[in-house]
Amino acid sequence: MINKAIYPGTFDPFTNGHLDVLERAVNIFDRVDVVMAENSQKHTLFSVEERMTMIREVVSVFPNVGVDVLHDGLLADYARSAGAKVIVRGVRQVKDFEYELQMSLLNRHLYPEVTTVFLMPNVKYTYVASSIIREVAMLGGDVSKFVHPYVLEMLSKKREGRKGRI
Repeated sequence: MINKAIYPGTFDPFTNGHLDVLERAVNIFDRVDVVMAENSQKHTLFSVEERMTMIREVVSVFPNVGVDVLHDGLLADYARSAGAKVIVRGVRQVKDFEYELQMSLLNRHLYPEVTTVFLMPNVKYTYVASSIIREVAMLGGDVSKFVHPYVLEMLSKKREGRKGRI
């Protein structure tokens, strides 16, 4: 039996904090699928296709990691259909935990066999959020310590593309 987990998120963009949590999960589970969720409440910088490309590039070093998209529907239903009994969530601070606790209890109600595992990233990433990285990068700040070189390249291209529209 394969011990399979899913690691869902918007990942706009995929940061080194996300990567750190993924590396921890890969050491615990036989298979981890990064599941990029479309969130109608979030205004994303990158399209679904762009985020998928970035994530695939960053996680390509892991033989036991897959990448997928949850276009619509419930995460609990996705986990059930994927055969995953674990949902991995990164928690940086108490504020994250409060929200994630609510979501984990709801997911357990919807899919009683699922367990949510909370993993904390390295302390150097506890203040790194995708929204902050996006904003700093779009304003020309250096985010190279917080994202994979490929993601940095994609952020730079996005910033250059926006310059002409300002």
